[in-house]
Amino acid sequence: MSLFDADDFLVATPDPPMVDAPVDAEPLAEPDDAPPTTPDVPPLVEDEVEVAPVVEEELLDEEIEEALVAFEEQVEHGEAQWAPSVDSLWEGVTKQATAVDALRAAGRAPVHAYLLEGSSGVGTRAAARAFAASLLCPRGGCNDCDVCARTLAEAHPDLVVVEREGASITVDQAREIIRLAMRSPMESGRKVLVLVDFHLVTNAAPTMLKIIEEPPASTIFVILADHLPPELITIASRCVRIPFDALSVSQVISTLMEEGASQEDAHRAARAAVGRLDRARLLVDDPHLGQRITFWEQAPLRLDGTGAAAAVIAAEAVMLLDDAAVAPLEERQRAELAGLEKRLEAVGQRGGSGQRKELTERHKRELKRLRDDELRVGLGLLQGRYRDALVAGATQSPTACIDAVQVLGDTAGYLERNPSLGLMLQALFLRLPSLPSPSA
Repeated sequence: MSLFDADDFLVATPDPPMVDAPVDAEPLAEPDDAPPTTPDVPPLVEDEVEVAPVVEEELLDEEIEEALVAFEEQVEHGEAQWAPSVDSLWEGVTKQATAVDALRAAGRAPVHAYLLEGSSGVGTRAAARAFAASLLCPRGGCNDCDVCARTLAEAHPDLVVVEREGASITVDQAREIIRLAMRSPMESGRKVLVLVDFHLVTNAAPTMLKIIEEPPASTIFVILADHLPPELITIASRCVRIPFDALSVSQVISTLMEEGASQEDAHRAARAAVGRLDRARLLVDDPHLGQRITFWEQAPLRLDGTGAAAAVIAAEAVMLLDDAAVAPLEERQRAELAGLEKRLEAVGQRGGSGQRKELTERHKRELKRLRDDELRVGLGLLQGRYRDALVAGATQSPTACIDAVQVLGDTAGYLERNPSLGLMLQALFLRLPSLPSPSA
């Protein structure tokens, strides 16, 4: 295969002199001993023209693919080995063997867009990072090079993670996604765009349909969605869909115990995390988890229908939510920030301020998400208290308990709108009925 085509360069050839001949003029006769009017010009040989070849993205991709195939052949014949193991790249994705197998196969011949469908906490984001590493790493995801390390830390310039800035992905943010998708890769032959919380796309879906359907050849979309709302169905039809299974409480418990937690701590954390392994890992080391569970379960016993009681309980809830599992998360965030500083020190500080800002903003979103998750757990515990009261007949107003269950479910949905937490909880506790003490 030639590195250039004939159309890639021009060769200037001498043109014959232009002479204006008169009309109806006879050509002049040349004497027999006259030299030929046109000298013999040796034909131009293409090899004599030195032209610097233009290396295109397709050629780079071919070279990477050829290097990867050669390396895999060496591995097969025992002449080389992955270091430490390609399987270690996916260690952060637990209990999702089918999805991991599908993504590993896709990494060998990727297409333009993938949709990872599964509720928060089942491993979709960790899988997106590992998949991106397999796409950007020259060895297909060795988990032992700087490319893999930076990609797994979401610090590689050719991995762009886009999170919603408000309650949903807006049209303005969709236009920014299009702009990012059109940019060329900075270090590798590919660029990976990970779109988080895409189930909240709402009105911005039509804006992004065209770019997701036909992105530049170097761009690959990895879309994360908890579920498929009607607005996402058309975009989903343009993607390879990879479902992630919901984890049962028993699976979360067994995983936590395998990681060293006691059976009691694992059971309590798994129950509070409601099938979210990432959340359970934070809760299992939280010494105040039992205190928060007790608070939510006893809150209906303290209500008396007055605004004063509602305000006191709401203020206590806000304080507990602010401290919920913060220490383990902040420890992890400090480690990520230290890792970023170490990488910047090794490769230089160029672009360091932007990377620090992006990491800080992500940490803020993680803290807010943690608080929202903790509140959802509390609302779920409250719903359980009112359901138990209905089943046991321990209420004088079954209708009020049914309404309370509905109100609690609606409140959980309001969290996507970023409400004022204190005011929302005060309004909630004013609407909830009191429950009698079990000993009454």
